[in-house]
Amino acid sequence: MPHTPPPVVEPLDRIHDREDFDCGLPALNDYLRRQAAQDARRGVSRVYVAHERGSTKVLGYYTLSAASFYRKSLPEAEARRLPHYPVPAVLLGRLAVDRALQGQGLGKYLLFDAFQRVLWAAETLAVYAVIVDAKNDEARAFYERYGFLRFPDTPSRLFISVEALRRAAG
Repeated sequence: MPHTPPPVVEPLDRIHDREDFDCGLPALNDYLRRQAAQDARRGVSRVYVAHERGSTKVLGYYTLSAASFYRKSLPEAEARRLPHYPVPAVLLGRLAVDRALQGQGLGKYLLFDAFQRVLWAAETLAVYAVIVDAKNDEARAFYERYGFLRFPDTPSRLFISVEALRRAAG
């Protein structure tokens, strides 16, 4: 990643400049500009933005929120270890990087920042997995590169267990 030092990742605040952000997907651009701050205020999701130190221009962002799923949606090897009631998870609802920085490692940096926040949260409350709904094949391939597995009945929905994150973190 070309950023030295690495970008700052912090909760979205009104000081952050979102207007020129363009990841190439209008829905993700519009969410950041029009809905993200409201969702954060309402407690619907936590929005984290990346920016260079000394700048407020948003370079990328992701959202985290509470979620759950039923074990029957998982591959059998995973499902048999879980209860029959809803399994707690964190939804990585959106992850986007400005076009100017795509392919330079910022997406990975944001994903790993999200993983760290999930691991911190998992010390306080039960979280079995991080789930994500990939917007397209390129996004699905990105998540699979970092260990996410597909839900068998919904190939665009993927998960990675917190146990796998802990192992990877050492």
